Amino acid sequence: MTLPYNEVMETLVSICVGLGLAAACGFRVFLPLAVMSWAARAGMVTPAESFAWVASWPAVLAFSTACLAEVTGYYIPWVDNALDTAATPAAVVAGSLVAVSQFAHLDPLLAWTTGIIGGGGLAGAVQGLTVLTRASSTATTVGVANPVVSTAENGAAATVAVASILSPMAVGVLILLVAVMTVRWAWRRRPPRRLTPTRVMRPDPA
Repeated sequence: MTLPYNEVMETLVSICVGLGLAAACGFRVFLPLAVMSWAARAGMVTPAESFAWVASWPAVLAFSTACLAEVTGYYIPWVDNALDTAATPAAVVAGSLVAVSQFAHLDPLLAWTTGIIGGGGLAGAVQGLTVLTRASSTATTVGVANPVVSTAENGAAATVAVASILSPMAVGVLILLVAVMTVRWAWRRRPPRRLTPTRVMRPDPA
């Protein structure tokens, strides 16, 4: 059975919104949740029925407060590294949940599978890059440049989260391009295969 064009587009848009917000969770855990909550409150996105609570005022206030505390904490020396340690598993969980919350048009089993693998994996990969960046900054500048790194991460989280709401298809295409480029880069850097020399059998002397 062929699905209607509108339903197909709505499904694609919801997937792009979910994956875009999941990627933003890799930079900051609560900032994308706050953006999603405000967007749901304004009617800009429609969460799955089981996640309708994210549009409630208690959820909006809770996510916004947590977002403010998280963003502020990353500007405190050494606290930012501690937050990175806690944020790594939290980002995977948040990425999975925020993705699933947007997959209202998918079968529940497919939604959770895609959310955990796609959303959680994407958030974890981005979070891993931010941890490496901050660790390098701490080692080379004794943490002096960490506020600059935190500002860049805050901006990236806000930009990706807002863009996922306003232009989800563009964000989806960007995520796909980055994934393809990453796979190609990893493929080119793979160690070369070593060919095992073939032993030549010589005839026995008569």
